[in-house]
Amino acid sequence: MIPEKLARRYGAFPIKFLDENTLLVAMVDPTNVFAIDDLRMMTGYDIKPAISSAEDVFNQISKVHRLGDTVAEETEDDEVFGSDTAMEADIREVASEAPIVKLVNGVISQGVDDRASDLHFEPQEKDLVVRFRIDGVLHEVMTVPKRMQAGVLSRIKVMADIDIAERRIPQDGRIGLTVGGKPIDIRVASMPTVYGEKIVLRILDKSSVLLNLSDLGFSERALKRFEFSFRKPYGAILVTGPTGSGKSTTLYAALNVLNSKEKNIITVEDPVEYRLSGVNQTQINLKAGLTFASGLRAILRSDPDIVMVGEIRDKETAQISIEAALTGHLVLSTLHTNDAPGALTRLTEMGIEPFLTASAIECVLAQRLARKLCPNCKEPYQPTNEALSQNGFPQEVMGQDITLYKAAGCNKCNNTGYKGRLGIYEVMMVSEAIERLTVERKSADEISRVAQAEGMLSLREDGIDKVIQGVTSMEEIARVIV
Repeated sequence: MIPEKLARRYGAFPIKFLDENTLLVAMVDPTNVFAIDDLRMMTGYDIKPAISSAEDVFNQISKVHRLGDTVAEETEDDEVFGSDTAMEADIREVASEAPIVKLVNGVISQGVDDRASDLHFEPQEKDLVVRFRIDGVLHEVMTVPKRMQAGVLSRIKVMADIDIAERRIPQDGRIGLTVGGKPIDIRVASMPTVYGEKIVLRILDKSSVLLNLSDLGFSERALKRFEFSFRKPYGAILVTGPTGSGKSTTLYAALNVLNSKEKNIITVEDPVEYRLSGVNQTQINLKAGLTFASGLRAILRSDPDIVMVGEIRDKETAQISIEAALTGHLVLSTLHTNDAPGALTRLTEMGIEPFLTASAIECVLAQRLARKLCPNCKEPYQPTNEALSQNGFPQEVMGQDITLYKAAGCNKCNNTGYKGRLGIYEVMMVSEAIERLTVERKSADEISRVAQAEGMLSLREDGIDKVIQGVTSMEEIARVIV
């Protein structure tokens, strides 16, 4: 209703309809009666002005018009988007048309600005939905008309050097871009669905990786336990958790501490997400036959001091990693388990002898990522004892006059109430008692009980500590920790 040029001239941004005849407009100068008159004539509505900062108004104008105008332009471009059959025939040409290029670049640029970790392009029955994963949660950003779907998806595949003619099988690719002067690496994954190919772009911002352990959210006690373990000259350190829980970032931060000219550090990864100066990093290449197991064997013949294995996926990789840890190397790796004690039983299930696991593993770190409350809008409240009890708070907290915080939402955090993320950690040192339980093939629950008796804080306990500190909310801990 208000063109970008005029919105910028008047510093005005429409918010919502207050009733059938009145439009609420945020303005830098709500006393500008000439601007209000012009907006009334242009829109046909009575204008109710509200004051807002210039920064917020112009940020919103940029955000909405960057993607909105691009979609509008492309929808109107009948020459580019003809019939479906014509589009199928000339798909490569369509993918390089200016409007399509502009749209895809605009979406990627918006994703980087919004700190999104993943961009989802999801074909639905009537349109193409674009969603961003911001701080671990998906948000729908826009919908693209169905007839533009093939062009948009093909453009992404061309950028990622993926076969655009093949739509029946999943494919992977990679894009290297510079957005706003920052080098951005993008992993691209496509998979066929009933309405077309779904494509997910994983954004790896090389400049934003946190390489200081103190910045990741460790409590002082957990950090001391973890650092004591990985500073040993040999043994295996495992980091566990689901996909996207920040395992790689934690390992990179540990490597950054260990990195020195006196040590030969070699990694085998899939993919190499961030490049570390002074570290020899190897990329898995399944087509060429370079797997984790074969790469790890080659590393052990290259006189390493410290080895990082991106992920232990199979028995062969696990076996070589454990043997490397037993023969004088420090081995860092990741494993998919729900908690730290589960890593020891998982290795036994993979076929590794329990006595080898017990001897090799020095420490297991389990982690999750929880969203941090936005410092500008978080709201204090007094929780009831019933709510504290349901969420597992310790007995000594009950009855005390404690203040917790909940998400509210403001323009600084896109009305989510959260901004940024921090780690929730469970650090299990492998003691003699835990070694004994592992050799006896005891369950993860029994190992967990002993570990907690020896001072390990569980994921939930660490999360509750961060809720009490006011960094995150009770609802967020309930969301990320079972």
